[in-house]
This record gives sequence, C-alpha cells and structure tokens, in this order.
Amino acid sequence: MPVDGHRDFAEFYGASFHKLAGALYVYTGDLAEAQDVVQEAMIRALARWSTVSTYEEPAAWVRRVAWNLATSRWRRLRRGLELTARGHTEQHEPGPGPDRVAVVAALAQLPVRQRQAVILHYLEDLPVAEIAEIVGAAEGTVKSWLHRARTALAERLSDLAPEEVDRV
Repeated sequence: MPVDGHRDFAEFYGASFHKLAGALYVYTGDLAEAQDVVQEAMIRALARWSTVSTYEEPAAWVRRVAWNLATSRWRRLRRGLELTARGHTEQHEPGPGPDRVAVVAALAQLPVRQRQAVILHYLEDLPVAEIAEIVGAAEGTVKSWLHRARTALAERLSDLAPEEVDRV
C-alpha cells in the first residue's frame, strides 16, 4: 500500500473510530468489547483499503462489519453463558449517572433488532433505508421496529423529564 493510502486510512480511522465505538458501546453495554469489534473491523478495512476506500461511504462498510462482529460475539457469549451459568442472573453495575443508566437499561430491555435500529437511527443518524440495508430487512420492518422501540422506551422512561432523556 502506498504511503498516501496509509495516510488516507489514518485520517479515516481518526474520523470514524470514536463515533462507531460509541454506538456499539450502547449496543453491547461494554466499552472494551465495542472498541475491540470496531478495531477488528478497521483491521479488515485496512487489509482491503484499496477497495474499501473506493466505496462512496467506507464508514458504512466498516459499520456493517463491526455490527456483524458484535452480534456474532454477543451470540457466542450468550450461548456460553447459557451452558455454564444456568440460573445465574446478570447484575448490572451502575453507569456514570442515573439518567444514562436508565436509558441504557431501557435500551437493553428492547429486542435486539429494535435496539439496533434505535442506535443506528438516533446515535449513528442513519436513515431508515440504510438501516434496512445494514440489517437485511425491509424499510417498513425497520420503521415498525423504531415505532415499537420508541413506544417501549417512552413507557420505561416516563419518570424522566424529556430534557433529561435528550441530555442522555
């Protein structure tokens, strides 16, 4: 790879890593895990940078790879926990503040696809069409997930004032 390719990738990495890791942190609930999957996606992008860099939005390719990695790891972890800790209930540690904890906990109670749609739409600021492409579902299905998720979140977060939810 030419030196310019490395420079281009370094700029791309610097501009993309933190936003994507932040979104995946909300999805996984584990900052180190989120950073690991984004790092792995970035490594895969670097290995294919001559191709990925020609895409209209290279970040979309990396995002999709990172989300797929996070989902795969989540499934393996869940299956491992099922096999090794039957009957064990997970204890959630409090986060940085009660409002953030409430929002993250409410998101965690959503079905995986609804949570993923909410994160991609509201944190990643992606349009419904792009979310549908990423998750392999129809746009109407994604709209339905978002509607159901908003309804569930509104019920779960009804104790928070609207400005508190926006701040989180």
